[in-house]
Amino acid sequence: MADEERGEAASEILARFHSLVEVADRKFARVRDLPSTARGALHLLHCRKAFKAYTRLWQFQQQRRRELVAGGLRRWEIGDIASRIGQLYYGQYQRTSEVRFLLEAYVFYEAIVSRGYFEAARASAAPDLKLRYKELRFQARFFIVALLLNRTDEVRQLADRFRALVEESKAAFPATNFKEWKQVAQEISRFLKADVSSKISRPLRYNVLFDAHPSSFPYIARFHANRVLRLQDALLASYHRNEIKFAELSLDTYRMVQCLEWEPSGSSYQLFRKEPYENGAFSDQSGASGLIDINLAADLMDPDLPPNPHKAVIYHPSVSQFLAITFTSECQLLYVTATICEELSSDSILLIYISASGKTDCSVASHKNVNGKSTNSSKANHAPEASWKSDSSTSQPAIDDKLYSSTNPGSYLCLGAQGSNNLYPDDLVPFTRKPLFLIIDSDSSRAFKASLLKLTIHGAERGEASALLLSHEKPMSVSDTDLTSSGSQFTYFLTAPLQAFCQLVGLSSDVEADIYSNAESLLSSALAEWEVTLCTSKSLDRVWAQVLTDPFLRRLILRFIFCRTVLSLFCSPSDTAVHLPECVPKLPESLSPESAVTQIHIHHLAERLGVSNHFHFLDAIEDSVQSR
Repeated sequence: MADEERGEAASEILARFHSLVEVADRKFARVRDLPSTARGALHLLHCRKAFKAYTRLWQFQQQRRRELVAGGLRRWEIGDIASRIGQLYYGQYQRTSEVRFLLEAYVFYEAIVSRGYFEAARASAAPDLKLRYKELRFQARFFIVALLLNRTDEVRQLADRFRALVEESKAAFPATNFKEWKQVAQEISRFLKADVSSKISRPLRYNVLFDAHPSSFPYIARFHANRVLRLQDALLASYHRNEIKFAELSLDTYRMVQCLEWEPSGSSYQLFRKEPYENGAFSDQSGASGLIDINLAADLMDPDLPPNPHKAVIYHPSVSQFLAITFTSECQLLYVTATICEELSSDSILLIYISASGKTDCSVASHKNVNGKSTNSSKANHAPEASWKSDSSTSQPAIDDKLYSSTNPGSYLCLGAQGSNNLYPDDLVPFTRKPLFLIIDSDSSRAFKASLLKLTIHGAERGEASALLLSHEKPMSVSDTDLTSSGSQFTYFLTAPLQAFCQLVGLSSDVEADIYSNAESLLSSALAEWEVTLCTSKSLDRVWAQVLTDPFLRRLILRFIFCRTVLSLFCSPSDTAVHLPECVPKLPESLSPESAVTQIHIHHLAERLGVSNHFHFLDAIEDSVQSR
């Protein structure tokens, strides 16, 4: 009789558990269906409700775990809940760019793997296909989180585990076509092969111990007497045929995302394994424990660091989608007319990064209607991705395009495989209502430049700053290998300058640790000196003066100077026109590629790495080095 009563009680508790799961799943679906760029009041409302529902569910299964297990709770059900909580945290990271949410997602994902929540179901005599899809989706999401946290060793392990799981799934479900998941596995392999970095190289995030140069602080402080700007929002978009990517994150945008974030306390996001306690003792890991320290990641954050800039990443967008994401308000479901530009505070600037080709495979030109307006109204032009992703795109009318036609090739960027996805310079004019920092990484940047100059005029008329960094058109290297297989060379220099330098001169990623460390010190010294030169220059344009106080933008500008000087010294004088990046407005001549201030540091770096024979230095630089 007592056993029957306990069984009935366990069944009731299990029914209550499943009821809480259904409620939490509904809340989760509402958050999942919001656009990935939504950050408004509606998004906050749904997120709070979802977290509250999952907190209630999590606590319930912790408190009633014994009864739940007796009633038939399976381990994968706890894993599924933890996976959903991890997704919620990762979604918060995407919308806020705060790495603490990424760390929270990692804690839950890592616990799912370490406790083998899905393994028992996989070993079942009657495997469940839907459950296998859950596990595949989870593994793919965990890979992204570990990748963004620079967990190199774990990323490799996750990649191997994912490939093995796909092969195992094919054997366990021979009647099911896992082609889509095989493509995901191939994307992972291709991404990891391209993102080859030295084990001793630093992460791409801004590290206050290495990237800040105290010698320039007094000079930077002087700019605060006038109007200065801080980076508040960044829009990152890319489209190249067969570009390296995983999910909707291309290699170039991945590097830019990392480059625009703080690294807390100079750490490399080292998570310390904490085994959860239960009544003062280690908890039993053999059952469906689900004890995960939800506040673990919060202990690793540096409260003294400012927030990261908000970032919206869009992959293979149509032009209308690109403009809609940028101009729609944070609460996109309401389609209000406010824009990101209009929501910028008076001391903020918007960064737009576009990596795309202008010499395209686009076979259809952009059409014009009778009013001369562009009819860029096609849907996002990209192949269907694996079923573990959700579609969060929105569509808005494109900005008028009045001055360009298909007879002027190269005056646009191609964001898709159709001519209707051409982005023209005039499409960007509305952005100049507020300060704008624009980075164009394209093989047609020179053709794009003339038209982009109008942007600075529009901005000047309104009294706003518009700064442009334009890539060189042809990547260079000492070898004949296809450099596009490692992402854009220009973006590489902006995000990992020393690694890009090594790639340029043909050095492998396994440079000796002491030599590489010394090279990093030489580069840091060069950037520190250039920073002082830049801040003290009497010919510094007002636009640059307004953005130099922002550490992210200042670092991009200094790395641009490094990139431009290195490429100028590397290529022959007759080829500089197509091989050099450009900027608008001009930077001081004291930091030009022809300046001894810049060349001497490149010589020191090249000499230390044993590659000085690849560069063409001024005779005065060569003489001064030989006379030492």
